[in-house]
Formats: sequence, structure tokens, C-alpha cells
Amino acid sequence: MKKMVCGLEMKNRFKPDNDVVIDERTGLMWVKDTGLLEFPMTWEEALAEIEGFNESGLFGYHDWKLPNRRELLSLMSHDVINPSVDAGHLFTGIFHGYYWTSTTCARLPDQAWYIHLGGARVFKGMKHRSYMVWPVREIDPGGSRVCQTGQTICYDGSGHRMDCKGSGQDGEFQAGKPFPDPRFRSAGDRVHDTGTGLVWLKNANVHPQPLDWEAAHDLVSQMNRDRIQGHDDWRVPEIRELESLTDMDCHSPALPVDHPFTNVQAFYWSATTSRYDTAYAWVLYTKDGPVGVGHKPLSEFFLWPVRGPDIGMGSGHETDR
Repeated sequence: MKKMVCGLEMKNRFKPDNDVVIDERTGLMWVKDTGLLEFPMTWEEALAEIEGFNESGLFGYHDWKLPNRRELLSLMSHDVINPSVDAGHLFTGIFHGYYWTSTTCARLPDQAWYIHLGGARVFKGMKHRSYMVWPVREIDPGGSRVCQTGQTICYDGSGHRMDCKGSGQDGEFQAGKPFPDPRFRSAGDRVHDTGTGLVWLKNANVHPQPLDWEAAHDLVSQMNRDRIQGHDDWRVPEIRELESLTDMDCHSPALPVDHPFTNVQAFYWSATTSRYDTAYAWVLYTKDGPVGVGHKPLSEFFLWPVRGPDIGMGSGHETDR
């Protein structure tokens, strides 16, 4: 079964072009040397450096930007570590640490999202902290094939709301592929996500208590034996499928404001095993949207079953990276 998220499936996705690398899967161009900015810097310094690149025309282009959360995540693979960049990449100088995104944390706007390139964790941190910077630009003026994050508001380094114009932030560009409107279609106790083709249970708390990882899979197997909602192909979602539900303009939970789900819990198991330590699996925290890991033997996370993608309801031809 092919999995989803925005970005067409393509075996040989990376194409070198002198000092840049073109990702033909997503329609994004990245600076080849990920250590072009040799030292880590604060979030506001990072945005200012990108502005300087555009004034000078770095590598002949004047439209570089700090990648938003989903743009940077589109390069990540949960199958490899150190670095966690997708197989076949052509980049140099990858630091196995944290890189900024242009996306602010909606609940705590003095913090912004960054991604760990050693293992692909997605965290938020104070904007005055210092992390690495990796410029990106869109090849096609019509936009990339990466899904939008949902962020439309901009904040300064102290978390105060500001005008987006000229900010270089995610909220200014709102880059990427928009989700359909309406995105969600309810059908009884199921919800079809027309943006991804996935089908979720409307009740996001299928089991009243947290489960360990194996128990979550066992429960899904029982659901299939019982043909819950008339189907026998329910499964524990992959981590990118869970992340696809997030909206970076929202928090508590970080789901689209018009979502139809009930009983949304604070954290969920995914079926994706960590390559750092296979005793751990990837998890999504729904309050703000971090992507981290949980210890499989511990009953600390909830289960939100999924099925599909359903080609008749969404983009079944798309892949998960």
C-alpha cells in the first residue's frame, strides 16, 4: 500500500545543479552545502541572513527563504539516521543537530519549530536559542507539492504578533499545496480526509486508557476481526500520517479549527519504529504538534486507527515523503 502526504512519488528525486540540489518530488530547491552558514544563530538572525542572501542574489536567486516545518520535514526519512535525510540525497556538510524552520509555535509564539537532522525529531524552542540554517526556494512560481502547514499569523522573536509582510516567516508565504475546502467529510463514525485520502475514526479515543505499542497493534487486529465500521483494514498510522493532521495556526489540539473529531487525546502511537533504538516508536503530541518517540513497553500513548488511503476520497497516488 502506498502511503501519503503531499509530494509525488519519485524514485530518483534529487538532481544536482552546481551549488544547489533540486528535489523533483516536492518542487523545492535547496542549497547543496547545508553548512553554508557555518555557525548556529537565533531565529531572528536566521531570517535576517536569508534576507541578506536575497539582496545579494545567492547563486543567482533572490527568493530564498527559511523552510517551513513541512518543507524541512519533507527531506526527512524515519528509515535512516545521522543524517535522517532521505536516501540518495546529494547534500554536503549536514550537521546532525537542529535546524530552524520559519514556523512559529501557535500556543507559545516566542518559540519556533526546529528539526533534528540526526533523527528527524520535530521540537519547538525559544527563538533566542541558536540553531543551524538551511535555505530553500520554490522552483515553480505556482508553489511546491508539500502540504501547507496552516500557519497564517506572524510573530516576532518575543512572541508579539506582527505584520507578516517582509517577515520571511511561514505565515507570510503560506507556501505549499493547500488542502481542499472542506477538507473533512464525515460518514457515520468515520472521517474522510480529502486532502490525504486517509480515513480516520471520528472518535479519536478508541480505547479509554493509554496502551503500550504492542497492545495498540493487538487492538487494531481485533478491530479488523470484528470488522469495525464494516472494514478489516484498520491499522496504527505511520508518523507522517499523524503529522498530516496538524495545523500550525492551532493548538490544544493542533488540528484544523473545523476538524470533526471527538475525544482527541494528548499523544498518540504511530506504527513507525525509531532507528536510533528499535525499542522506541514515533509519537505525535497533539497539544502543539511535536513529533517525538515513546518507549514501546510503556502504556503511555493512545491509539487513533486509520485506513486507506482511499483513492476515491483523496490523493491515493501520493507518498509519505
